[in-house]
Amino acid sequence: MSNDVTQFIDELKESWQVELSMNLRGVVHQAIPDVHERIQYKKPHFLKNGKYAPVISTSKDAVSFTIFNANSLKLPEGLYSGPPERKTIKLRKGDTIDSEQLVSFVKEASSSL
Repeated sequence: MSNDVTQFIDELKESWQVELSMNLRGVVHQAIPDVHERIQYKKPHFLKNGKYAPVISTSKDAVSFTIFNANSLKLPEGLYSGPPERKTIKLRKGDTIDSEQLVSFVKEASSSL
């Protein structure tokens, strides 16, 4: 795990964003055991074989989780937005994630990277 990504998460102002970001990071590591982490464009990027897999980004009132290479995913209606190749779920304070489902989406999306 990258110290830069750990520092990014630890420095988030809202405790719920820290917790959510740590959970999302855990999802990525479960789905892609050999994932490479780095901070790029001021947010955590996760790469498999040098190609973008997920990205975590934060705003004042949300944590966004983008899955790259998402063309073939069968995602729940209305939860994800973005073009076919890149889908984002925006999570707000109090939202929960279905970690098991998210792990399978990330695993499937990154399987061909």
